[in-house]
Amino acid sequence: MKNSLKDRLNYRAERFLSKGGISIFKLLVIFFIVAFILVIGIRLFIVTFFHDSIDPVTQANRGFFDDIYAVWLQMTDPGNMNQDIYSGPFTKIATVIAGLVGVIILSALIAFITTALDTMLYDFRKGRGKVIEENHTIILGWNERVVDVIRELILANESESSASVVVLSTEDKESMDNLITKRLSDTMTTEVITTQGDYANINELKRINLESARSIIILASCSESATLDKKIESDVQSVKAILAITACQNGKNELPIITEIFTKEKRDIISFFEDDNIIAIDSWDIMGKLLIQTSLTSGLDTVYKEILSFDGCEIYFYEDNWNNILFNDLSYYLKDGIPLGIYSEEEGLVLRPPSDTVLKNSDSVVILAEDDSTIAFENKQYYFPNKEHKIINKRLEQKKKRILILGWHKVAEVFIEEATDYLLGDSDFDIMFNSPTPELKEVIDSIDDEYSDFNIKLHDSDPLDLEKLEAMNPSSYDTIVILSQSMKEQSADKIDSDTLIILLLLRKVVKEEDGIQIITQVLNSENQEIITQTNVDDFIISNKLITMILAQLSEEALMKKFYDDIFSEDGSEIYVKPATLYFDKFPQEISFADAIFCAQQRDEICLGIRKGNLSKSLKDNFGIKLNLEKNTQLDLTENDFLIVLSEDEL
Repeated sequence: MKNSLKDRLNYRAERFLSKGGISIFKLLVIFFIVAFILVIGIRLFIVTFFHDSIDPVTQANRGFFDDIYAVWLQMTDPGNMNQDIYSGPFTKIATVIAGLVGVIILSALIAFITTALDTMLYDFRKGRGKVIEENHTIILGWNERVVDVIRELILANESESSASVVVLSTEDKESMDNLITKRLSDTMTTEVITTQGDYANINELKRINLESARSIIILASCSESATLDKKIESDVQSVKAILAITACQNGKNELPIITEIFTKEKRDIISFFEDDNIIAIDSWDIMGKLLIQTSLTSGLDTVYKEILSFDGCEIYFYEDNWNNILFNDLSYYLKDGIPLGIYSEEEGLVLRPPSDTVLKNSDSVVILAEDDSTIAFENKQYYFPNKEHKIINKRLEQKKKRILILGWHKVAEVFIEEATDYLLGDSDFDIMFNSPTPELKEVIDSIDDEYSDFNIKLHDSDPLDLEKLEAMNPSSYDTIVILSQSMKEQSADKIDSDTLIILLLLRKVVKEEDGIQIITQVLNSENQEIITQTNVDDFIISNKLITMILAQLSEEALMKKFYDDIFSEDGSEIYVKPATLYFDKFPQEISFADAIFCAQQRDEICLGIRKGNLSKSLKDNFGIKLNLEKNTQLDLTENDFLIVLSEDEL
């Protein structure tokens, strides 16, 4: 069927206009030019045959170019129509036509320009422009952890004169900017740039100059307490983002990509990339391991917060010409820093290597230090420990433990699984949960069957009810762990509010002299000071710790190997051990170099000390002091502790 001329013209016009604003602008300009020529033609025809175009000033007939200019003035500003007040009636007709056509076309042109400017300003507000930053850290996505991630990156960039963080998210740009400005009033040397868009879209990734970035952090689109469907959706989006990032680099990824993945299936998919630059972390697994390690040694949460943060001591992989020095002697050659292990391409990471290990020049030494710029090896011994200090090498006696879990969270599964590797068989795990769902009962029954050597029991009771809490006799337990009180998705503040109420109830039930360790998982870092008022022994700010790990991995991908080791029961872990395991007489007046030497006698590495009398003081960092100067004089009492990297807690 042959299309009519009208159909073809309509189609062509539609295709022309569909090209966007520039096409409409061109069309209006063309209409104006055509109308201008037509009106000039009409006026010149009238002037030529009727001779009634009169200049209002000289009262003489206008010239050819005067009439053309008059049409221009009348079409661009109808107020100029009064110039033909003395002209004849036919000229006035041309004047009216010029003014009328000008009003119509210019009004449309002005309306279009106004709309185009509004659209342009709207795009600016939404952050739709191209980002031209270089060597920047990119954050893809948005969740409750994003501000803490940015805060850690700001601290990491503190030594740089100019740094930048670019956030690409589907969130409204104004909302992102308002929250960041409210929570981070001082970004120091780091500029934070937000932009709105789909972070799994290749064009959007190119718009933020991904090829020139330093590293990429992909945030989950939901919280840990979200439903399984939401977590799967978040994981799928993260995998799509990784594929898009790889496509932007012509199919070969060269950037460190750190992402949080909830499900094992999606982590397995990411492993198919066989790319060491792509790191998927399981926050549940990390938090469960942190909970069990903290339950074994009080104060560990504060140690991790300092080590994992860029504010304080940090872990560095440091290379130098070691001149065949023994690993155990290296501490005394460093003004700042405590060696923790050795990394090499052949052997991988080895924490606490044998004391007679000789360092090769190709080795990277894992060092806890104030800053990488303060680490210096000059093959000169600065500190000489008193090797007359001999320890008693006393060991803790491993006992069966009773653990009470108030509430439930997926992290509790990891906690119990890890605990079975640390604790003696026949230890008790009592879970107190209000109106448990059939799914929760099934989960706990499954755990009980899998770990039959332990006593795992679910109690249908409400921890938020004082009478029911008292009925559980909390004082009879060695450790109390407080988790979320609902299986449904809740805000971090709601979960923390329940936690705070339970802590207040426990203060009435459990006395400090009972010696019971109370551990709680806190989600919002802003609730830290409130929680400390409850005399809780330890609290893990899960959102903050996970953000610290994300930020550190984005700066140094090798940190993943360090985390895998210290968070595993099979490797070396950090413990806060009583000074009474090392000395039988107090007070002990020794230097920190002496403390390092004393720990070496137990095949341990001393990272710092904890003062027992400051264990409840937030302003004193709960008594934790890491990486002291080697010549610092210590006055240890029987209530103090050594913080060590060790094989076990005994």
